[in-house]
Amino acid sequence: MHSHPMKRVFHRALTGAFFLFPLTVSQSIYAHGSTPLPLQGVTIPVSKGLLDGKNPIVVNKTAAIQLGKALFWDTAVGSDGMACASCHFHAGADRRIQHQLSPGLLHKTPTGSVFEVRASGAQSGVNYTLKRSDFPLHQFANPNNKNSDVIITSDDVVASAGTFSRQFNRLANKGSQIDDCRSTTDQTFHEGELNTRQVQKRHTPSVINAAFNFRNFWDGRANNIFNGVSAYGTRDVDAGIWVTQADGSTIKEPLRLENASLASQAVAPPLNDAEMSCSQRRFPDVARKLLSRLPLSNQDVHAEDSVLARLRDISGKGLTVRYEDLIKTAFASRYWAGSGDFGKPKTAAAPYKQIEANFSLFFGLALQLYQQTLISDQSPFDTPRLPNTYPQIPEGLNTQQVRGLNVFLNAHCAVCHKGPTLTSAAHPDIYTYDSPFASLRLVNRKTLSGSFTGKGVLQGLMDEGYFNTSVTPDDNDIGVGGTDPYGNPLSLSTQYAQQLLTGKPMVDPVLVNACDLDNPFSLDFPEAKLVDDVYVNGSCGDRAINAKIPSLAAWQAELKRGKLGKAFMPVKGAFKVPSLRNVELTGPYMHNGSLATLEQVVDFYFRGGNFKNEGHFTTLVFSQTFNEQDKADLVAFLKSLTDERVRWERAPFDHPQLRVPHGHTENASSNPKQAQDQLLNIPAVGKNGRDVSVGALQAFEHYLQP
Repeated sequence: MHSHPMKRVFHRALTGAFFLFPLTVSQSIYAHGSTPLPLQGVTIPVSKGLLDGKNPIVVNKTAAIQLGKALFWDTAVGSDGMACASCHFHAGADRRIQHQLSPGLLHKTPTGSVFEVRASGAQSGVNYTLKRSDFPLHQFANPNNKNSDVIITSDDVVASAGTFSRQFNRLANKGSQIDDCRSTTDQTFHEGELNTRQVQKRHTPSVINAAFNFRNFWDGRANNIFNGVSAYGTRDVDAGIWVTQADGSTIKEPLRLENASLASQAVAPPLNDAEMSCSQRRFPDVARKLLSRLPLSNQDVHAEDSVLARLRDISGKGLTVRYEDLIKTAFASRYWAGSGDFGKPKTAAAPYKQIEANFSLFFGLALQLYQQTLISDQSPFDTPRLPNTYPQIPEGLNTQQVRGLNVFLNAHCAVCHKGPTLTSAAHPDIYTYDSPFASLRLVNRKTLSGSFTGKGVLQGLMDEGYFNTSVTPDDNDIGVGGTDPYGNPLSLSTQYAQQLLTGKPMVDPVLVNACDLDNPFSLDFPEAKLVDDVYVNGSCGDRAINAKIPSLAAWQAELKRGKLGKAFMPVKGAFKVPSLRNVELTGPYMHNGSLATLEQVVDFYFRGGNFKNEGHFTTLVFSQTFNEQDKADLVAFLKSLTDERVRWERAPFDHPQLRVPHGHTENASSNPKQAQDQLLNIPAVGKNGRDVSVGALQAFEHYLQP
């Protein structure tokens, strides 16, 4: 990792020790969080073996990035015209306003399948057009007081329209990008007898700077380890990649590529039957559809596209090189050159080739390498710090934004939105240490309620960067408190508590040192109930005295006590802390898309959330008495986190043309069981960005009707 010119940077691997700095009179200020460092010069965590070593997986990074960008923006990847970018076209997020409501499908109650009346008084449902007056979805008589009367509440979610409900039969006919699928009756997303596109269960987060996250998705299910096939890393024990050996034979081998959460995330949507795919479609089917195609063949590619210009067809539509050629240029031949039978399609077609059987590997890693170029580190906040200022002030901030920075720190925002990525869900390897209270862990033990200094009444084991701020009641969506398809906890802290501390290996191979916790077990367990931490890896340094864990009997007793005990895990209803970079442009906000403006976000935090959930992080999310000027200053500071390259879609944020489904007409489409799409045209943009006559990207609220 590179050293930052303003601060000494400590590299912290998963196994690294905690560095304890001498405490000073500034300790209480540090507890609020100090000014996060700029993102410039921070290195993306390396996936060893991907590009380096004697036998790298990718042999041509440029070709892999070209492949990744084409796949990300190509509407042929989906079964019915959905690209990855269809939900990530606006500052890496989704700003569509029509047919974007989902009726709380993760809420296991009767209301979870029913669209509710909006605050505007309108009956919502499929094809509904959102209004400014619909937000927030949970409204108080006094926005500053969560104990005031509730005007309206809803378990609906503002998310992203995806694919129609259909079952895969066979690939698209030659010349078409729409797969041959059988329409199935959709009980939720329909108008009369016509199916409409399904809407997702959570709001779409931005992909920009996601390369720095240790895990991805709101619930962290996109594993740090990429297995080449699915999102679940080592949890998916059957996952494997076909590799050609020196003697020409091929064998299926497990892949364990670390720091590849973006690849784990990338392979999920193309097969998700609500996001991009007909149900029962598989990655080899996607491969057979795409390999012989010219990428983006139905979409404009700008003549000055920063990645694809050299491959652009003279017609302006698509590229001149096939997907198969890009794969063979980008990836080592041992992953695609083998011969033989690599499984059979469900239809009576030829067996899959190795290049088809391994397509999930190519897809995930190409998208990862492309998305790793989407780093926004040139905001006013990233300018050099003025000398002799505390907190350190970026020289690019105006007077109001400087005041807002002070509000940001005094309101404890920097404790969760910390570090150069402005999120504590970042990878520990890129985290920078600028105070003894700014370290980052994967599993931590914090004061859940009580005073900020750690002398609270309740400690909780939690996944660092995944917190319960009471946006919705826990039962609406349990977040990282959920499980994977194999029954394992998504939460790392739950694994630590229920597996490692009871003598079982954790499902995810991460290391947790008891001495590293904010509030060690020695803080509140009697010495007689503690034993040496046999799982310590590396040195605890000056914190060796805290290298203690509860005895098995003591810990099992606390587990039985639940929240009343010292083994409480507040993971139900906890979600990933999103980065605040470009937050001005990435609304609506929260995992359920329930807030339309930054002003509403500020009100939410300053009143202490919406509800009083069992695992609510009261220590940080509590009622605060900042005035209206303070709030306006904070919003102004948040807008200083916008990179103008993102606002104007300049390289690397330029892109091909995209036609995005945006609601439906009242008519049937060519499929008599589906409503006709309305399409939002997103023009191709080159490396120099959007034309001034078109204007810059706007905040979500700009697109809403009154």
